[in-house]
Amino acid sequence: MSDVNTAFAQEKADQVEEVRAEARAFQDRIDRGEIRPLGGDRYEVLTGWDVGETFTVRRNAEGRIEQILAQHGLDTTTGGAALYTTTPAWHGLGAVIPGGITDIDEVLKLARIDWDVSKRPVLYEWGDGIRDAADRYVTVRTDTGEALGTVGGRYEVFQNRRVFEFLQDLVQRHDTVWESAGALRGGRKVFVTMRIPHSIVIDRGGLDDEIVLYLAAINSHDGTSTAESVVTPWRIECGNTERFATRDAVHRWGIRHTKGGLSTLEEARRTLGLTLDYAKAFEAEENKLVRTDLLVDDFHKLIDGLWEVDEDATDRTKRNAQNRHDELEGMFRDEARKLGRTAYAAERTITDYLDHRMGVVPRNLSEDLARAQRSLEGTNDDLKSKAHRKLMLLAR
Repeated sequence: MSDVNTAFAQEKADQVEEVRAEARAFQDRIDRGEIRPLGGDRYEVLTGWDVGETFTVRRNAEGRIEQILAQHGLDTTTGGAALYTTTPAWHGLGAVIPGGITDIDEVLKLARIDWDVSKRPVLYEWGDGIRDAADRYVTVRTDTGEALGTVGGRYEVFQNRRVFEFLQDLVQRHDTVWESAGALRGGRKVFVTMRIPHSIVIDRGGLDDEIVLYLAAINSHDGTSTAESVVTPWRIECGNTERFATRDAVHRWGIRHTKGGLSTLEEARRTLGLTLDYAKAFEAEENKLVRTDLLVDDFHKLIDGLWEVDEDATDRTKRNAQNRHDELEGMFRDEARKLGRTAYAAERTITDYLDHRMGVVPRNLSEDLARAQRSLEGTNDDLKSKAHRKLMLLAR
């Protein structure tokens, strides 16, 4: 016979401990420089694949963490979240249609973006009258009358439906299944995503490690940026994934808000074609790495070649190098158990380390500036490319 009171007490004790453990882990991430406070209860992620994500922490009266809420940034002007998607998003919002649909008007309605934008003159008070600001206009949502931004006379509004049509024209197909669509920041940004038919599959029939690419169009209505198309591994479903999609784009091209801006397709098609060629070449190279066995000694040589340490380096530098060496070796052994001891497992190890594990050495910079400098200099991209080239030599 079970005592429900004892069971209840144990369950609550476990829940309390789980919250405390989460709070400790959260503070550890702040201490390691992986998260930084933005003020109030808002925080920003500084490392890993979700770098740049912002979220809010809810605390109880005693100041303990009760809930961590990521900021989705979706437009909720009309009551619900402005999102249509074929796959449930992490935030659980929006209209989810498994398998997706092809009808643009239906997607516009489900995504709550079936509204237009108009340009209205900028007016201002002067004395007892109202004057018109020359060549200045406000972009306005036609469903709510909400002002989205201020633009010049030459600014051309790209209506939401036209962005769908642009992607159809770009791929020269009108039976496109739309992956996601929606609006951010009160409608100031609108996004549309479709899946590119050709996926990258590593070791087909074996590992079947699939990398899906999406073609997305991101349009602004506030005059702060051009419209943009990107080829990306991210399906846009919120403000964070929109940011990640542009950050990790394989290729991108901007479209100025001018007459005919969405009609000039040749350059966009050329870029898309190059992207698809790149995807096929990348898949072939990765499959070579899957079929290339790699000794642990070869992996050690790879590490030493990527992070060379001078003989006259300080003891601290040598100690840090050894720690990095040991961590990478452990990560490679873990990957090898899942993927086999191959050049592909080695590349995955290096990529994972650079994206998620490698710290920043601030030197005379603040940690935030050091991270920004590393991003601008493309240090990680250079190391990934260098590792790939070295492993491809072994594969040949």
